[in-house]
Amino acid sequence: MMQITPEQLTLFAATLAVAILSPGPGVIAVSQSAFAMGRQRALPYGWGLAFGASLWCLGALLGLTVVFRILPWTFTVMKFIGGLYLLWVAHKMWRGAPEPLPDPAEAQLGMNFRGGMTLNLSNPKPALFYSAVLLSIFPVTLSLADKGVIYLTAVSLELSFYTALSCLMALPLLRRRYYAAKFWIDRIAASAIGLLGLSLILRH
Repeated sequence: MMQITPEQLTLFAATLAVAILSPGPGVIAVSQSAFAMGRQRALPYGWGLAFGASLWCLGALLGLTVVFRILPWTFTVMKFIGGLYLLWVAHKMWRGAPEPLPDPAEAQLGMNFRGGMTLNLSNPKPALFYSAVLLSIFPVTLSLADKGVIYLTAVSLELSFYTALSCLMALPLLRRRYYAAKFWIDRIAASAIGLLGLSLILRH
């Protein structure tokens, strides 16, 4: 039996939408992918990012954050590994900046579904965000049906956002701008992702 109300679900969706819009490594990476390789290559990457992000919601629903609270070192280890992965992605972007445009038929920097999922799973902080939002909006005890509806709402929003972003950033006008300034755009994107990786490692 469903315990959550339409009003609670609407509030959850609105809160999540605001959070998704805040720039993060996924937004930067899928934008750069769409610029460089177009919509056809960027969409699977964006969908991987969306699915990866939604898995943190599923983790929160299944009690992953309880594990983080009981064993704080697990969260620290995950942050460290995730930060190193973001630094590696930044390094590859930085080194690739002077190179010619990639062949759209080839996946670059792991820019495929699996690569997108890995990137968004590299940052465990969304699990804490989802946990805080779920606890503040919904009843403490949720049925399996409630959890299913909440997860489907989250994954739908994530998919909608990354699909729209991939299509928008692949527009011909934006891609032409990217072609004219590829070196600096790639270097800025690499710096932003690198700083996010360092922040993930160093921030307590």
